[in-house]
Amino acid sequence: MKDLTVRTGFKRVALVAALLLLFTALCAPAAQAQTRLIVRDSLGLPGLNLSCLLAGCNVVTGLGDPDGQLFLVTFPPLLNPVLGLLRLNLQTGILSIEIDQTVNTQQAYAAGSPSYLTDESPVSYYGSTVWHGYVVQPGNQLIRTDLTHSSFNAAGAGVIVAVIDTGVDPTHPVLKAVLVNGYDFTRNVAGGSERSDVNASPDTSSGQTGEVNQRTVAVLDQRTVAVLDGSQYQAFGHGTMTAGIVHLVAPQAKIMPLKAFSANGTGYDSDVLRAIYYAVRNGATVMNMSFDYTSYSPELARAIKYANSKGVVSVASAGNDGQRTLVYPAALPGVIDVASTSNSDIQSTFTNYGAPPVWLAAPGEGIMTTYPWGTYAAGWGTSFSTPFVAGTAAVMLGTNGGCRSSHVQLGLTAADPIGNVDMGFGRLDTYQSVLACRILH
Repeated sequence: MKDLTVRTGFKRVALVAALLLLFTALCAPAAQAQTRLIVRDSLGLPGLNLSCLLAGCNVVTGLGDPDGQLFLVTFPPLLNPVLGLLRLNLQTGILSIEIDQTVNTQQAYAAGSPSYLTDESPVSYYGSTVWHGYVVQPGNQLIRTDLTHSSFNAAGAGVIVAVIDTGVDPTHPVLKAVLVNGYDFTRNVAGGSERSDVNASPDTSSGQTGEVNQRTVAVLDQRTVAVLDGSQYQAFGHGTMTAGIVHLVAPQAKIMPLKAFSANGTGYDSDVLRAIYYAVRNGATVMNMSFDYTSYSPELARAIKYANSKGVVSVASAGNDGQRTLVYPAALPGVIDVASTSNSDIQSTFTNYGAPPVWLAAPGEGIMTTYPWGTYAAGWGTSFSTPFVAGTAAVMLGTNGGCRSSHVQLGLTAADPIGNVDMGFGRLDTYQSVLACRILH
């Protein structure tokens, strides 16, 4: 369904035809479906409450924008949305209306379990004990994380990375010490834990590899796999996995878990917007966004522009359609968009590519990372390439990184050329990126 923003003003009458096209799209789902809209009102909450009283809508919540103008609005299923929206659009103060479109974490198909996923030898890593395979995996060695840490004494200290995803397991022994206060926008509660999506507590005492979903192979026992059986859990663990990759690259950075997606990998534009504004308001300096919109959202573009104006580095995945195509937020101005390569520096078959939208690539096949219940998983997809870059941005910005946020995007162009113009500036090299940004600074 194509997104459409309606702006009021002296040409308002001329927009009625466009609104009717929007309404036609809105009416396409089941008749009883509730209509969800993102509305900007110059008069704020009092003005919108009055407008909804006249138009028959309900103001659900503010979305956290600094002007206090942006809200989630719903029309009850029994109300004719055509009539209601026409009334709403004609009210004083209404600046824009767009559909609260659904958003998805990104799909990619998993290959067989990599050998290093079962390398359980314990090693010390910045205050926690981790599996050896997590640290020495090929993707981490390709981007030269260890050399970066030792050469520059830089590991992301002083930086907060907001992970807008399915949440993070707050009890994971590798991550719990680096988490800061987050939020669950799907339930409107503090924390940002994705374990709330699973009622059962699986037994992980005897680990073995089990296929959990299309993009992940996790070290789980058969009881755990059974607990997660079903489409409602197809993205469970996604946020803990992306957070684990950020931590691998920037182990001294703090991670802010912002849960805008359910365990099935879907979420709403409104919750993503709330997460972005929350991240900026609460001190995040990097945002990792491993998800995509297939339709342009003007309010998403506005939120990203605002975040960038406050010095926040926005990193997003280019998508897993295997096409030269645009997805959002990756294709928005000021966003560092990341494609996927194999551990042999070959373009992944599933990755989107080309310019636009790709800025650079990072390893995205068989990436070993943290998974709920204190275990590990391997993932395939640009979802897992993106946090390598977000973690690198954190190292660049952190204590001893010597970099300003305005220099991060340019510093990342010091990538490893791999002879493929569809991969932007090449494959991420964390060492070269930190070095380049120190020179720019």
